[in-house]
Parts: sequence; structure tokens; C-alpha cells
Amino acid sequence: MPTVKRFGRCRIAMYFNDHPPPHFHIITNAEERVVLIIETLEVLAGSADVRDISEALQWAEGNRERLRQLWREYSE
Repeated sequence: MPTVKRFGRCRIAMYFNDHPPPHFHIITNAEERVVLIIETLEVLAGSADVRDISEALQWAEGNRERLRQLWREYSE
């Protein structure tokens, strides 16, 4: 699972050949995991302390096109 971006308290990752809808994973340093849909940033699965994922959410909001591009590269 390639790491797309690292932050102080978590990282964003994507699996190769993953299932739709296009999404990404936030994995905290405490190994909590959240799966979010790229287009809406809606939680698809999992949960984590918002303090641990807020930096990644903020980054994702401003970098959706990059996330879409990576999804196409890794999963289509």
C-alpha cells in the first residue's frame, strides 16, 4: 500500500487495484484507520480521533485532483 503523504499524526495511503468508489485511507500513528471517498470526503469505513486526522483531511480537501490522479494510476 503506497503512502501518498505523511503528516505528524497520520498518513494517507492507497491500495493498488482497490475497489470502487475512488477512495483513500488515513492511517494514524495509533493504527486507527479511516476510509474516505475522494469526491465528497465522506467516511466510507472506520473511525479515528479527529485530532489525529485533521491535517490529512485538510490536505485532501485541497488536493482532490492529485488523489483522483493517483486512484486512476493505482486502481484503474
